[in-house]
Formats: sequence, structure tokens, C-alpha cells
Amino acid sequence: MKKSISGIRGIIGDDLTLKDVLKFCNNFSALIKSKKCVIANDTRPSANMLRETAIASMIQNGIDIFNLGMSPTPVVFREARNYGAGLVITSSHNPIEWNGLKFIVNGRGINEQELKVVINDQSLPKSKIGKETQIVSDYVDEAAKLVGNLKNSPKVVVDIGGGAAKFVAPALLEKIGCKIQVINADITNSSRGPDPTTDKLFDLITKSQKNDLGFAYDLDGDRLVIVKDGKKQSPDVTIGLGAAKVLELGYKKFVLSTDTSISIEKIIKERGGEVHRSKVGEANVIDLVLKIKAHVGGEGSSGGFILPEFNYCRDAILTSGLIASMVGSEIFNEVLTFMGNYHMLRDKLEIDSQFHDKIIELLHDRIKSECSEISILDGIKGKIDEDSWILVRKSNTEDVIRVSAESNDFEKCKKILQHTKELVKQSYEQVK
Repeated sequence: MKKSISGIRGIIGDDLTLKDVLKFCNNFSALIKSKKCVIANDTRPSANMLRETAIASMIQNGIDIFNLGMSPTPVVFREARNYGAGLVITSSHNPIEWNGLKFIVNGRGINEQELKVVINDQSLPKSKIGKETQIVSDYVDEAAKLVGNLKNSPKVVVDIGGGAAKFVAPALLEKIGCKIQVINADITNSSRGPDPTTDKLFDLITKSQKNDLGFAYDLDGDRLVIVKDGKKQSPDVTIGLGAAKVLELGYKKFVLSTDTSISIEKIIKERGGEVHRSKVGEANVIDLVLKIKAHVGGEGSSGGFILPEFNYCRDAILTSGLIASMVGSEIFNEVLTFMGNYHMLRDKLEIDSQFHDKIIELLHDRIKSECSEISILDGIKGKIDEDSWILVRKSNTEDVIRVSAESNDFEKCKKILQHTKELVKQSYEQVK
């Protein structure tokens, strides 16, 4: 089981049980000052079971539940602004046998102090039993108002991936004026994996060749990957296009996770913006956004674009609307061309979490000796030159060490990644 500000995640029936759900939701109730909580789930097989268990736990603590049923994470975050708290039954991009709980307070994910409340037993006073109400969100209308009607009518293929974006993403894109084709919409039997950043997206690639653009969402609708002219784009391209769009709208202050492409930082700075870096993880990006009152956030590895005035979370659905509005524009093509000169490679090594800190510690001196600059903001990040870097960090959501590399030379990027993976393996052999 993984317990972090990204939420509680585990394999159902193995290291995450209904007893765990009851416990964590009981504890979460202590954080809900409004006594109101929005709840929804993605399309995992265990979703309904976990949702009903979570509802029972919170209702007994006097929390009134506003149930969206199957609904994407961004919709829950949006509604949580109105009700004070939210809970999503999801484990985002994890394999289908996983599930989890994502906690929302005041429209944002929980922080480290609030996580301690969730995972440590709370003794709550007896209170009047809460009630449950079924609700419908105005998310589509609100997002469409922000994006505006499109001057052209781009042809867009929407790859639902069997996920919770099924009824929301197509509705938004149609409302703003796109001509859409929906694929992988069967929520009981998706033909691809839950994470579009790692899936090959063969169906979308084929369909996109006769359309202007393709969008692929993960199971809970907060990650977005773009396919253009039959080519799957890096998830960082999602952030780059989103950044270019909002720069045109006057947004200037950005927070990017430390693993986000240097090319995006260059795009922002060349257009008069400023960039601050955070630890990897949506909650870490949001935390810094709130601290410095930034206008925009982005997490490149997840294709997660964040527009805080609308949502304190990665919002793949709103982002797809913003990007669709750019199709055919000069800036759209400029960003794709510029970012195409950079190469990002990400990999992971399955290593038990108990060894992660020791491995990172051992790697520090070795990576420092090979780089011109080093950062320990999140793991170890080494700057090799103005266009190349390497990052080694422990995952917030899985028992893995993540290794990311970028360069404007593909062969160089491959060598950097492979060399660093070998260093991680050597360090693991030393500590295990």
C-alpha cells in the first residue's frame, strides 16, 4: 500500500481492504469542517464497492454526502470548491487491480499535515447521522464558458480508455464546436491500459491520421496525452501547448514539476513568463502554486496541466478544450516543432520502498561528479548542459525508483538514461 499526498493506493484484497477504507474515511471525516463531501469514482471493477464503503464510513460521522457516481477527478475537485471537501475512488494511472482514495479539502488535494490525520486513528465525537444526495455537476458548462466557442471546427478523436471521462470530455469538446469521434468508450472492457502516458495508443494513432488531433485520457480523467498526425506526443507536449495557450491569455507565473521538459521552460520565458520548480506530484505543484500565487501549474510526466482559477488539480478535460482551440494556429505548430527538438525518456526500476532513501543517498556523489549543477529538491537532478539533464527519484505512488532524462540529442538522452539506470542498479546491490 502507498500512502502519500497523492492519496492511498493499493491492490484490492491484498494490501488495501474494505477495513482500510473504513479507517481512512473515518479519519478523513475529521478534516471536513463543512460537514459536506462530494464523492465519485472511476471505472475500476472495485469502484462501487469502495465508494459505498467510504460513504457509510463518513455518514456515520455526520458528513452529508453528495454523490456524483462515476465521474472524473477534475469534476470532483471542481464541485469540492462548493461543498468544502471531496473524495475520489481511484488510483489514477495504476494497474487495473489497484484502487485507492484521493482526498480533497477546500478544493485542493491534502497536504502532508492532513495526510497524517488521514493515516493515524482519529477518535471522533458522536454526531447526527449524515445523509446522501445524488447530484449532477455543471462542469461542462463552466469549462466551455472559460474556453469559449471555437472559430473553426477541428476534427478530434477522443480516446476514453474505458474511463470516467466518457460523458464529460466528449460533451465539452462538442459544446465548444469540435467534430468528435469517440473510441474505447466501453467502461466495462477497455481495449488499452489505464495510463495513456505509457500505453502505445494504437487505436488513437490509426484514427488520428484522418483527423486534426487525438486526445487520450486515463481512467479518472486527469491525465492527457495528445496524438497528432499518427504520432503519439510526449506527455510534456500537453503542458507545452497548454502553457502557450494561457500565455496568450495573459497568464505569466508558472510552477512546473522538476521532471518537466526544459523546452517548456524556454517557451514560457521567451514569451515573458516566469518559471518556478516544485517536487514531482500534483499536490506538490499545487502547494507551491498556492504559496507563490502562481497562475498555472504543470507536471510533465503525467501530461497534467493545472489552471488554478478553475481547478486545483490536473484537469485533462479542460486542457483538451484549451488545446483544441489552438488547432491550426501558428503558435500550435511552433510549439510542436520546437518541442520536437527535445527528447524525453522516462523509465522505472521496481525496488522495494525500504531501499529508496539509501539508494538516493549513494547516488548523490556519483551524479554530482558527472554534472555541472545538482538539485536535491526531489531525489537528485543533475544538469549536464543547457539542454540535457538527469533525474532519479523515488515514486510517490509505486514501489519503484523513477529515472528521467532529457536532451536535444536523442542518442545522448538514451545514453544518459541507460548509464544512470546502471548506477541505480549498482546502488541497489550495495544496500539490499
